[in-house]
Parts: sequence; structure tokens; C-alpha cells
Amino acid sequence: MADLYKAAGVNIDAGNETVKRIKNLVRLTYNQNVLGDLGNFGGLYSFPKEEFNQPILVSSTDGVGTKLKVAFALQQYGTVGEDLVNHCVDDILVQGAKPLFFLDYFGTGRLEPAVAEAVVAGFSRGCLTNNCVLIGGETAEMPGIYAPGEFDLAGTIVGVVERDKLITGEQIQLGDIVLGLPSTGLHTNGYSLARQICFEKLGLTPTAYFDELQNTIGLELLTPHRSYFKEVYPLVEDKLIKGMAHITGGGFYDNIPRILPEGCQVKITLGTWPVLPIFNFLQKAGSISDAEIYRVFNMGIGMVLICEEAAAEQIKERVTECYEIGRVVAGEKKVVINNKA
Repeated sequence: MADLYKAAGVNIDAGNETVKRIKNLVRLTYNQNVLGDLGNFGGLYSFPKEEFNQPILVSSTDGVGTKLKVAFALQQYGTVGEDLVNHCVDDILVQGAKPLFFLDYFGTGRLEPAVAEAVVAGFSRGCLTNNCVLIGGETAEMPGIYAPGEFDLAGTIVGVVERDKLITGEQIQLGDIVLGLPSTGLHTNGYSLARQICFEKLGLTPTAYFDELQNTIGLELLTPHRSYFKEVYPLVEDKLIKGMAHITGGGFYDNIPRILPEGCQVKITLGTWPVLPIFNFLQKAGSISDAEIYRVFNMGIGMVLICEEAAAEQIKERVTECYEIGRVVAGEKKVVINNKA
């Protein structure tokens, strides 16, 4: 029998093979709240209502962006799924939420089960790291939409926070301390500019090695997005944090003001934390101004916490690495970055 659908570019058998490959990876993330199994039309999750008094659900959707282009060039797909989970978890963490479950979208022109398996392995690893469930997703084979050998990813996270532990930033006051938690690299932002500098302007190959990075440029750019959940959530539970900002697209200038109340401004002081070598490399090679680079990249700070001075000392003692990078001062809702005095 002629397989006209396969001839048109959609391979149902490859889809079935992908499901076989990923079943155990998905089941690894399951907990007692998961009902049903992989393959249902919808994921079933029994909400643990006995653990909460006034639960608020928090959700977010995001993608990996053009970091995927680096993965395609190196044909290394094992970390981009982890990137996506960690990014989504960090996005809801800033409101005090812990993740419950994650859903993914994997769209490609031609489904290759081994590639899909590598990506889902990253989803699974990210979910296990963040104590959440990979409860469902969509794998779409769409010839003509995606270029050969390429795919796109998106993810949705759902979490929960007690109403009295919801972090909104409205309690931020003048004199509060701004703490920065270090990033592992670019995380999942700024890749269009980074790729332009590295692969177009400089003409580098992904395997080009640089002593100052102690890495190839490709692997440096593929460094996974860090999750802050395990270190920061206990601080949320103890109500030590007034506001948090995940430093993603928009950098310092666009993300921190989102949590500031009227009359509050954040003054960041340069030199109070170590800027990772990759950012110095990109700034020099791309002739990027300070004003632009702190809006495009995280510059070595992936998460910002705002708290009272007394709480800041407790936080510094409880997290692995933390820098006091600024203060809340009087002014309009914006960020001002100054050189160290």
C-alpha cells in the first residue's frame, strides 16, 4: 500500500518510534500526583490540596530561542531541553512558586527519533532537578515549516505558591539590598547578537578554542541555563525575599523595573561581581557599549533578589555564591548602573 502521508513528509512510524524511546524518560519524572500514563490526550495531575491553605497557581510559557542554532551546528541536543525547563522554572520562581508540572512542544520538519530522544532526555533531567513532572507535550512533524535538520522548542510550566508567600515586589522599600546570583553563561538570551559576532563578524567555527574561555566557542555558548530553584525556594519559604527578577531578555534594564513599586529605583554598581569571560569576549569583539550589553545579556548575574539588609546577611550565608550588587534608592522605576567608586 502506498504511504502517501510519508511521501508528503510526515512519518507516523517515526512518531511511534519516538514515543517508545521517550516513555521511560518521561516516567522517571512522575510522582504520586500523576494519574494515567504517556499517550493520553491530556496529562492528569492530582493537585495536593492538603499541602496548601490558599494556593495560587502560577504559569509561564517560553522558548530556547536561537541558542538552538548553536546546538544544530554542533549536532549536540542533550542540553537544550534542560535549558527550557530551567528557564521556565526560574520565571515562576520569581513570584515564589514551586513547579508542579511541565509540558513541551517539539516542532520539526523531519522527525528523527534519536534527536527527539536527546531533547526529551534534557526535559527529563531538568524536571528531575526541579522536582517537577514532565506530564505531556506535543511532537509535530511539519515539512516545509522548519529547515532540514532543525527544530523548535517551547515549554509551559505550572507551579503553585501560598497566597501569603506570593512575591510581588510591592513591599520593596528605599534602602533595601540588591543581591545577584551568578549565571553559568548566556543562559537563553542574547544569542542572535552572540551568533552574529562569533560566526558572521569573526567567522569562527563552533569548534574554535579560546584560552580565555578555556573552552570552544560552541560549547561555551551551549552551557546550560541555571536553575535557581533549590537554593532560592527555601528563602521564599522563610519570607526573606521582597522581590526577584530573572535576568533574561532585556537584561538588567528591562527586568528589574518590573518588580519595583513607584518611587523606587535600583542602583547597580559595576565591579561588585565577576563578569564571566564570555561577556568580556563578546563586548570586545562586537564593540558593544555598556548601555547595550547590560540590556542584552545577563553579564554573569542570572537572578536578582531584593531584600532587607538583615535578610541579606542570612541569604549570603545560605546560598553557595551571592554578591551584593546594588541598593534601592529614591527615583523613578528604572535601573541605573554606575562604575564602582
